[in-house]
Amino acid sequence: MLHLRRITSLAAALVALASTQVLAEGQVDPATLYEVSTEGTSTQVKAGEQGVFVLSIKSKAGAHVSDEAPLKLELKGGTQLAPAQEKLALKDSVAKKAAGQQFVDPRFEVPFKATAAGKGTLEAKLTFFICTESLCARQQKTFSLPVEVL
Repeated sequence: MLHLRRITSLAAALVALASTQVLAEGQVDPATLYEVSTEGTSTQVKAGEQGVFVLSIKSKAGAHVSDEAPLKLELKGGTQLAPAQEKLALKDSVAKKAAGQQFVDPRFEVPFKATAAGKGTLEAKLTFFICTESLCARQQKTFSLPVEVL
């Protein structure tokens, strides 16, 4: 049993080393090709009123968020907060392509209702693909945003 653990640990270390070497040989870490922001999200809302959850993806030069691969945003509000939508896709982005623009960085603005006073949390899970000319990589991010309901 102990021998099997050593082999498993060794195999994991070799995979990690091989992955690091591939990235070192000219490939870019996909996580460095974009930034995700929740700036603009309501952090204080009066009970019975609405706030807004904001999430935007800003791709860096030479990269873009795929408009062909699936993008999924799941939003949960717990007991104090009720999002207007819990499952969103790229089509729900408020950012639209301008004339002649090949790609657009997605931005989501989802209203939520504050149902009861106290400390609430918005939980978000984002899955999307970031692409360049040489790669297209699936990315997954999770967020936990505190909201104070007054």
